[in-house]
Amino acid sequence: MRKLLIIFIGITAFGQSNLDKETAKIVDEGKMLYNSEMASWYGTDIFIELYKNSENIGGYFSYTDNDVPKCIFFSKDKKPKVIGTINFEPKIKLETAKADLKEREFTKNELDYYELRKEAMNIIYSDTIFKHYNNTSFNVVPIINKKEKKVFVLTGPKVNNVIILGNDYLMNFDKNNKLLNRKALHKNIIPIQIDGDKEIEATMHSHLPETGEFITSTDICTLMLYGKLYNLKEHFVVSEKYVSVWDCEKDTLNVMTREAFEKMLEE
Repeated sequence: MRKLLIIFIGITAFGQSNLDKETAKIVDEGKMLYNSEMASWYGTDIFIELYKNSENIGGYFSYTDNDVPKCIFFSKDKKPKVIGTINFEPKIKLETAKADLKEREFTKNELDYYELRKEAMNIIYSDTIFKHYNNTSFNVVPIINKKEKKVFVLTGPKVNNVIILGNDYLMNFDKNNKLLNRKALHKNIIPIQIDGDKEIEATMHSHLPETGEFITSTDICTLMLYGKLYNLKEHFVVSEKYVSVWDCEKDTLNVMTREAFEKMLEE
């Protein structure tokens, strides 16, 4: 059944070239979020192992500088300084990371990321739109480019054998790091329980109209982070008009109409 499903999806997606640009942007943004989160994951592991004065750690953020992903750790001082820099190759790997524990001032770009992150954290813990759940934590991903400043907030699990989708947010800021708007991307939290002894062929969740017709970049980021960890094969996102299928093994997206998807199920 799974082989037939993949073939069918490939045929239907081929004729939907008008969706390519829109879905390509989502995939690109999802992979950008993934790279930031992976830099933070690996960067934290490396830094905590090397840096002995844990009481001095004020926080961290990740960004990409000339195709070089970096994870920056800063102090708790009133005027924080960089206390650690973990540099990665464009394809992030733990074994090729390079750590620099030299204390220094923020670069201009890093200071902007720090201020944006700080403002986002203040909003997260003062605005009631952000919902907090037991055994979870917020992962804050600041994004700065020539066109915009924004912060994604994802919910990550503090326990094993669970993937958490939903309870994610987007904040947009002006050039002075003042909040322009914020919204919940999904209206609820979607925990997917993993049985460590069983291989999972596919998982699924649905989107309300306000979330959008396609898989979100935050969905893609989370599936890339945890899909291979738990040997997940595919994830389906069902909306009013479309079904998005994320291949967790190949990190690729196919989109088909919901009508075609339902006809396939009937057959």
